Order: sequence, then structure tokens, then C-alpha cells
Amino acid sequence: MEKLIHVTDEGVDLEGMLKIPEGAKGLVLFAHGSGSSRFSPRNNFVANILNEGGLATLLIDLLSKKEDEVYQTRFNIELLSERLSLVVQWLENQPDTNSLKIGLFGSSTGAAAAFEVAAKLGNKIHAVVSRGGRPDLAMASLHKVTGASLFIVGGEDYGVIGLNEQAFDRIECEKEFEVIPTATHLFEEPGTLEEVARVARGWFKKHLLNQNPQGRTHRRSLDT
Repeated sequence: MEKLIHVTDEGVDLEGMLKIPEGAKGLVLFAHGSGSSRFSPRNNFVANILNEGGLATLLIDLLSKKEDEVYQTRFNIELLSERLSLVVQWLENQPDTNSLKIGLFGSSTGAAAAFEVAAKLGNKIHAVVSRGGRPDLAMASLHKVTGASLFIVGGEDYGVIGLNEQAFDRIECEKEFEVIPTATHLFEEPGTLEEVARVARGWFKKHLLNQNPQGRTHRRSLDT
């Protein structure tokens, strides 16, 4: 099933694309980064790989077009988190999705919003994946996260690597840290986004579908 959905918040209409493969038992909600939208080619690529793995996905704009025109609003983590929580609540109230385990996939500032929501909603969020994210913007809440958390960063994204390592140290639940060699912040290098999608799919299948990923990954865990 694939359909366009709308979630309203105080007069703001949030538009998204929901895809539910037959037999899906888990759903991944995408939190886009600053300046991005549900049309992000990178997040859509990852979503398609997740769909092929039997996972439902929802790509939705957390800001209206007018709001997104204001640069500062893109970094308003509190607002992004409120909107993301609203979407989770919407999913819980829909007959097509209320039985699905929910995971969050956040990129850039969207990763901070994802971790804020995971901290707030506790066991309602079963897994979180951050791709080139800014989880450091949610530093004060990270210790409350209970959903299994995977940090994915590019090996050439030097400043962001350090920020992710700091955030990783604050997470107290199950966690892993993945560095994709040769990748920069947007994972534009050949094969790097494919690796992001593969690793993310394995993580979500493990924690939303209770399926262990097949094959080896280049994942590494950092000791706290």
C-alpha cells in the first residue's frame, strides 16, 4: 500500500508519503534534516531499501513551506520534535499502522529531533538510526533514550564524527557506531549511500522485526 497522508497541527498541514509492504510488522518514520524534505533523494533511496526488506516507511515534512523558508526554524529542535511526536501519535491512531513497531531514521538536525522524541516516548520507539546527524543538539536528553540506537557517519565527515562520538557516549541503551569509509556528510560517494541503507535495514529488521541481519557489516562499537 502506498498513499499520501496529512497530519495537521494548529493549522499547519504536514504532508507525507506512507508505504506499507504486505505483511509489514515495523515502520520507520523519517525525520529530515535542515533544508530537506520528504522528497529528499537520499532518504527516499534508503526508504525504498527498507521497503524491500519488509519495513513500512513514512517520509513526511515536519515544517510547512513557509516555515522552512526561515533558516532559524530549520534548527528549532523543539518544534521539530513536537511535530515528530505528533506524527507518532497519528500513526498510533491509524488502523493501518497502530500495530506496527516504530523506529526513527534521522539525518542532520532531524537526528536530534528523533532522539528527543525517542527520549520522550520511551518504549514506544524501538530503534533509532542517525545518518550524518547532529545528535549533539539533543545531548541533554540522550541518556533517556531506550530504543536501540545506531550512529552512521562518513569517514571523511570529520567535524560531525566528533560530535557523534560525544553523543554516543551519552546513550545508555543498546548502541552501535558505524563509520562508512570515504563518505562525506551527504554520502554522495559511490556505494556509500547503499551501505547506509544496508546497515540501517539490518538494524531495523533486528529491532522492529526481530530478524538478525544476514552477512557481515563494517560496524564497530565504541566503548563508553
